[in-house]
Amino acid sequence: MTATDKKKADAKKLPAVPESKLKVAKTLVSRRDRVRKLTLIKKSKALWRKRENFRRAELYAREYKKKERDIVELKRQAKKDGTYYIPAEPTLAFVVRIRGINKVAPKVRKVLQLFRLRQINNGVFVKLNKATINMLRICEPYIAWGYPNLKSVRDLIYKRGFLKIKGQRIPITDNILIQRKLKVRCNLQCVEDLVHEIYTTGANFKYATNFLWPFKLNTPNGGWRKKNNHYVEGGDFGNREDKINALLKKMI
Repeated sequence: MTATDKKKADAKKLPAVPESKLKVAKTLVSRRDRVRKLTLIKKSKALWRKRENFRRAELYAREYKKKERDIVELKRQAKKDGTYYIPAEPTLAFVVRIRGINKVAPKVRKVLQLFRLRQINNGVFVKLNKATINMLRICEPYIAWGYPNLKSVRDLIYKRGFLKIKGQRIPITDNILIQRKLKVRCNLQCVEDLVHEIYTTGANFKYATNFLWPFKLNTPNGGWRKKNNHYVEGGDFGNREDKINALLKKMI
């Protein structure tokens, strides 16, 4: 074998591409495969989450309709029996601050701080029990409150709802913001879960309301009537019961 033939044989044995480049190409291919798999997993999880949110919303809608039908049936039965239907005591209230900081007593100021009502037209949801009712009576001249219906709760959260994430006021732009914070602790993963938990004052009501930033509302259309007078005397402060819904409609 001549020297030329030997060189040709050696050249055939050597790889056409250096080993380092082969390794880089192989790494890039595996990385692309991994990214593609992660993308598919992410899309499948997002699709499942979307379907689960729709399923929960439908479940809550059926629950609300059943509750309304039950109340109508109880009223009919009471009328048929010649008696009266007395509805259950409300467990949810919405509280709005209507007066400023001038001449506020220390005790009243402390109660308003506990309710997170630090500015005029701030509003929060409150679970009614003996303690909170006593607190509402202490600061009553500075607040307007009442019993919101489902539409008011939903409008407040959807139109004026902001989340408290790491001390920042974050708008509700995606259900994933709620899921990251409340899924493990409270099994809440979408806005409808938040609405249901607050409206029904469920077991995780405290976490749901604390996760919401206090609502910043507008001054009602047409302005206030007289802030120094009670609502029953033609003023503004105090308990409005279900009439709070008309006020919220003007302020949202």
